[in-house]
Amino acid sequence: MAAPVISHLICSIALIALILILPAFFAIERDNVAEELTIRELTEISDYTSNTLENLFLLANSTNTKELDITKELIYLPLTVEGSPYVLRISSVNGSAVQVTAYLEGKSQVAGVSWLVPGVKASGSSLLVRNYTVVAGCTRNATGFYAWIGESD
Repeated sequence: MAAPVISHLICSIALIALILILPAFFAIERDNVAEELTIRELTEISDYTSNTLENLFLLANSTNTKELDITKELIYLPLTVEGSPYVLRISSVNGSAVQVTAYLEGKSQVAGVSWLVPGVKASGSSLLVRNYTVVAGCTRNATGFYAWIGESD
């Protein structure tokens, strides 16, 4: 008689432990999946911005004009990512623009990165996306080609 009671007691305790512990593991996994999705969306945003800047650079590079300013409104950018505002930044090394980074405001570790073509210089632009009037631009002058991100007027 004691054996069935003890095995029933052990199984009941194990079931209760699973019911209490399993939601904690699911919460951790849910947070990891949400962060991964956020990083993917930020990578799509930085890819779109980087591709636009590269197209503007190639267009500006194909002309003979000495002074040129080309802009393109980034109409497909979302206002928020997972309910949080985000920042678009052009990173540079020794004055040359190397990558476009999109990261959540206040959480720079949650970011998406896209590389730029060589030959573009950075004008040190960084923009907190607050509205839908974000503009990417490429400026050509005597010192080279400069990529920038800003808000339209």
